Amino acid sequence: MVEAQPLLELMGRLDRLEEQVRALRGEVEALRHELEGLRRRQRELYLDTDRRLRDLEAAAPAVAAARPAAPSPAGAPGAPAAPAAGAAPPPAEPAAGPSGAPAPVVDEAAARQAYRKAFRLLREGRYEAAAKAFREFLAKHPRSEYADNAQYWLGEAYYVSRRFPEALEAFRAVLERYPRSPKVADALLKIGYVHYELRQWKEAREALEQVRRRFPGSSAARLAERRLERMRKEGH
Repeated sequence: MVEAQPLLELMGRLDRLEEQVRALRGEVEALRHELEGLRRRQRELYLDTDRRLRDLEAAAPAVAAARPAAPSPAGAPGAPAAPAAGAAPPPAEPAAGPSGAPAPVVDEAAARQAYRKAFRLLREGRYEAAAKAFREFLAKHPRSEYADNAQYWLGEAYYVSRRFPEALEAFRAVLERYPRSPKVADALLKIGYVHYELRQWKEAREALEQVRRRFPGSSAARLAERRLERMRKEGH
């Protein structure tokens, strides 16, 4: 019996070690599953952003052709362009803003160049530099026809960098400052995505449902439905 005691102790230690190994294997499996989920979400983020970038690039020539060329300023800044032949004469004074001051002139050529620079940085995956460039664009060209797009892509730069609070603020600004922009549907969709990443299930569901209601049949609505279905499967 005395000789058997060390053997029993050894067997007990082996049992405990086996239990620890099983527990560690369970933790490793859970971590592996979580890592696969993170990789899948990261790939979805990349594919979604890349698709939107390609769509925007494909649409750019048509949009540029449809936009009239910005008139060159004549004389003092803010002076109206010369009227075309047969056109009605321009008003005697330039249009005034709410304060009575003339509306500021927007240098669309400079704005377009700055926007393309920021967009190129985003396309190259230089997200921090792109975010900075889009912020500078919005500060210098807040009235540009590219301002709503710049605001949206600023949110995307934050989103793919997983800077979710900043992304949420940027996407919300699209809704608040540019309510008629074609980017509203995508911005609202990304608000839902951001809440999902932050595990704010109620807010995510509300934003995604709003996309479906307001923009039925759109690509944003289809993506919203896909994310809602995923949330249902995950029990959220």
